[in-house]
Amino acid sequence: MTDFQLATSVSHWLAKFESALAQRDGAALRELFHADSHWRDVLALTWRIRTTSGREALVAALQGARAHGFRIDSERTAPRHVTRAGEECIEAFFRFETNEGVGAGVLRTRDDRAWTLLTALEELKGREERIGRRRPKGWSYSRDFGGPNWLDLRRKKSEFEDAEPAVLVVGGGQAGLSIAARLGQRQIDTLVVDRWPRAGDNWRRRYHALTLHNQVHVNHLPYLPFPPTWPVYIPKDMLASWFEAYVEALELNYWTGTELLGGHYDNRAARWSVNVRQEDGTVREMQPRHVVLATGVSGIPNTPDIPSLGNFRGTLLHSSAYTDGEPWRGRRALVIGTGNSGHDIAQDLHSSGASVTLAQRSPTLIVNIEPSAQLVYGLYSEGPPLEDCDLITASVPLALARRSHQLATAHARELDRPLLEQLERKGFRLDFGEEDTGWQFKYLTRGGGYYFNVGCSDLLVEGKVRLVQFADIAEFVPGGARLRSGEELPADLVVLATGYQGQEALVAKLFGGEMAQRVGPVWGFGDGQELRNMFQRTPQPGLWFIAGSFAQCRIYSKYLALQIRASEAGLIREPHDARTQADPRGPERAAACRRG
Repeated sequence: MTDFQLATSVSHWLAKFESALAQRDGAALRELFHADSHWRDVLALTWRIRTTSGREALVAALQGARAHGFRIDSERTAPRHVTRAGEECIEAFFRFETNEGVGAGVLRTRDDRAWTLLTALEELKGREERIGRRRPKGWSYSRDFGGPNWLDLRRKKSEFEDAEPAVLVVGGGQAGLSIAARLGQRQIDTLVVDRWPRAGDNWRRRYHALTLHNQVHVNHLPYLPFPPTWPVYIPKDMLASWFEAYVEALELNYWTGTELLGGHYDNRAARWSVNVRQEDGTVREMQPRHVVLATGVSGIPNTPDIPSLGNFRGTLLHSSAYTDGEPWRGRRALVIGTGNSGHDIAQDLHSSGASVTLAQRSPTLIVNIEPSAQLVYGLYSEGPPLEDCDLITASVPLALARRSHQLATAHARELDRPLLEQLERKGFRLDFGEEDTGWQFKYLTRGGGYYFNVGCSDLLVEGKVRLVQFADIAEFVPGGARLRSGEELPADLVVLATGYQGQEALVAKLFGGEMAQRVGPVWGFGDGQELRNMFQRTPQPGLWFIAGSFAQCRIYSKYLALQIRASEAGLIREPHDARTQADPRGPERAAACRRG
């Protein structure tokens, strides 16, 4: 097809779709979709992030939708032929409107019928972001020479001496910065609290050799992309300094050295009462309407109960407390765990001159950092602008994402075959994810279980780092470990690279077990097609979660901020009692929303 023919085909489909919606014509809708079609709505038509699969279910869900003005978005990438999840299709961006907002969408068709459809809320009418032509004028300080200047106003606002933040964001990493920046541009008073002394310390204090494992063009924060001069793989200290600059540039209210101690939610007042311990040791009670837990997938360290480990008399660290291998030069170390942290720490210790043994607890996915680990980010190298790539990413339903990652994993296995075969000969147990879906689905379901090889796998193959199976350790002794073979494995240092507990553990710690039980599991898919309790309303009013990669935080912070803004404006009605969620649309719709 020519460009004109592609645009005409998409425009005809959108016109028929709008007509079918307006007339609630199920038969007409049915003709527009393939039997195996998928509709993902991100707030625009349901105020939820939800995916509906299968033509009959999709048509039933769409018949109550209200939207109009469907048209190709001339400001985005033009309709084009693409291959997604191994299937050729036409992909097109479109715009539309609802009573409350302006929407953006992605349509994929095969043989003039829709295969996938995304409808996403882009803006709330009358409550748009203050960016571009809507940026603030600065008249409050630029025209009053006798009044406070910009810095005076910034200090007063950030101290919250005479006011309460509407939103308290817990955690100042990429998740916390992203949602705070988004809320700030929507004029929602937001305060970020972080327990470290400086913004960026969550990266700055990690082990000495750390760099990001994915490439710079995927990792931008909202509104302020990294400079084009930056390296492909960003060093941790460079990133930490950027976080500090970002706080200042985006005018974020950010309290360092501050820890959320806990609190409770007042259903009647529809707000929280929480205590935070500030840098000087004082405890302040605050009453925000919303709490956003942005502590990441890596929250509370997981320290498994290992029998006999108490016998060990050397230094025992969780990987979160490891910083540098230099103090261990010429000494012996045992690293337990073969995910990214375990491998990187073992490599760092080896490079510092330590004698290192890596203990494998369970099968692990190994993928070379280049090009194999970057295959899943191929979209961001196709040419469309970052915002278009982000919308395409949001448009992919779970079933297609799984298929895409199976294809990428199969390709990566072929590319990495020589390394993988050598690792197996060394006794390393390999894994490629559930149904061979690869490393990213491991991250989305369990937060780890894989390693991007930047050299440690080669050290294992060469015998420079020793490999043992954890199951072959009979017991720990004062000077290290004893293997079942009777061999002594001496160690001065044991590092537990054993991951982190789920975020529900943090909810229980801060707000009690009853609330954690009410909220349920956080992260992973369970039996659904969306990450559980992430980026949208939870069973606990006023409690939100954001976590994940830089790209996830950049994409979904937008939608989380839109929900909080809508909630503040009364467009989303939160129940006062999460256990008896009344909904004006009736019990069936209410239950569907809770499931969504």
